[in-house]
Amino acid sequence: MGSVEEEEAPLIEQGLISQEPKLYAEDGSVDLHGNPPLKEKTGNWKACPFILGNECCERLAYYGIAGNLITYLTTKLHQGNVSAARNVTTWQGTCYLTPLIGAVLADAYWGRYWTIACFSGIYFIGMSALTLSASVPALKPAECIGGFCPSATPAQYAMFFGGLYLIALGTGGIKPCVSSFGADQFDDTDSRERVRKASFFNWFYFSINIGALVSSSLLVWIQENRGWGLGFGIPTVFMGLAIVSFFFGTPLYRFQKPGGSPITRISQVVVASFRKSTLRVPEDAALLYETQDKNSAIAGSRKIEHTDDCQYLDKAAVISDEESKSGDFSNSWRLCTVTQVEELKILIRMFPIWASGIIFSAVYAQMSTMFVQQGRAMDCKIGSFQIPPAALGTFDTASVIIWVPLYDRFIVPLARRFTGVDKGFTEIQRMGVGLFVSVLCMAAAAIIEIIRLRLANELGLVESGAPVPISVLWQIPQYFILGAAEVFYFIGQLEFFYDQSPDAMRSLCSALALLTNALGNYLSSLILTLVTYFTTMNGGQGWISDNLNSGHLDYFFWLLAGLSLVNMAVYFFSAAKYKQKKAS
Repeated sequence: MGSVEEEEAPLIEQGLISQEPKLYAEDGSVDLHGNPPLKEKTGNWKACPFILGNECCERLAYYGIAGNLITYLTTKLHQGNVSAARNVTTWQGTCYLTPLIGAVLADAYWGRYWTIACFSGIYFIGMSALTLSASVPALKPAECIGGFCPSATPAQYAMFFGGLYLIALGTGGIKPCVSSFGADQFDDTDSRERVRKASFFNWFYFSINIGALVSSSLLVWIQENRGWGLGFGIPTVFMGLAIVSFFFGTPLYRFQKPGGSPITRISQVVVASFRKSTLRVPEDAALLYETQDKNSAIAGSRKIEHTDDCQYLDKAAVISDEESKSGDFSNSWRLCTVTQVEELKILIRMFPIWASGIIFSAVYAQMSTMFVQQGRAMDCKIGSFQIPPAALGTFDTASVIIWVPLYDRFIVPLARRFTGVDKGFTEIQRMGVGLFVSVLCMAAAAIIEIIRLRLANELGLVESGAPVPISVLWQIPQYFILGAAEVFYFIGQLEFFYDQSPDAMRSLCSALALLTNALGNYLSSLILTLVTYFTTMNGGQGWISDNLNSGHLDYFFWLLAGLSLVNMAVYFFSAAKYKQKKAS
């Protein structure tokens, strides 16, 4: 991936590059010593293997815990289906909520490199605690005796969930920074490197799924057949390897300087526009306040051209008579630059696109919750081999691993002929395709569940709750379709929030993209709670009972398919009105 030949013609860029090469990167980045980075010796694909290796190992560690967590909660902590599913989605939601903390620290104070480094240590401590909770006899929950399953002690709960939520905190400093840090290795002002950057996001997600593939196959089998201590210990070792891989690439990296608190800058625009609410915005945008320097007043950020939407916010950049006479433009709580105002406008324009990810993430959350529970109610044997239901997630990751090269090498060139876009699809078009495919995924899951329930009824297995003799391999289509949806939506989302975000808010916007995963998981928990409440009123069995043969999980999947369809329609309406960022 890092060879000279691949750098000269990687993947999708053949025939697109005519710009003369530059000696130094001109996007505001610096090298390890704080100097303008020499293109020949820093960044680009030569730095990316260390970042991709870090992400692959870290995701292997994460999915080594997340992929089969619901099984541990039900079989070792003896929780019911709904309670365990709620705990999994709440924890996963928290893992995508904490990136807001890491993003603010990265953009405002530490930079992406040191934020990743510090939070990786917290992550490793959490992994170690989780391994101890499944290995040390005093910390392990007691096994069931006959039909009696004793509850875990408070100390055992504290050790397990303490480690689990330290992982959630650790991932908060890694997730919003690592993809942006990888994209920082490509100079935005160089057309050659812009094309390579688009390809980087595909291979970044490919690396995620290589780690997930090992977790959802080998690690799941080890956890259920060789013990949870070893099953949690192996991901801990890989997290250590992720940290080592990241530090090895340090001399080759390009670093973006932190630009100060994005929350402060947003607040300044709101306050300044309110203070100047009585002033009139001039028709000539050139009269609005902006620095005369080549770069903006925000460290690490290019200037952003003025746009006509949200004109009330432009009042923050109106120079008052008092400021004009005194020549004092230093109080940002009274006067903001056009670039600073445009930063807030960009966030507002992004909001409808961002919101579409919530329903999509609720669909994605089913892979580690209801898909697993559905699989446990099916025949998991192939000959004498018992397939852990969570191992079916392998087909989701295999789908991604198949689709990424297909997308990069075949779909992009083909789509380019019709769209005229160098990348094949714009980020918005790509995400729209992913939303459509997610509807198909939920429909496929619902159809399989209808067949399973019909067979359970025919064989008289409704009351006993015994697994229905239909092979768990019938779940493969829904996992494969979900993988295709990921390649279109999640990678498009990564690229969209990097390219369209203000330069000094890229970690924050990546965190906002991840926040949709958190809200999607919380939404999934909420839907589960509401569905359980309303369907068990008056003594009913409910759609999702501990005995799935007497429930209606198919109705739950159809509900998510319907919500996805509505979400897709709203997205297309919002996308048609979206205005692209214009950086000077």
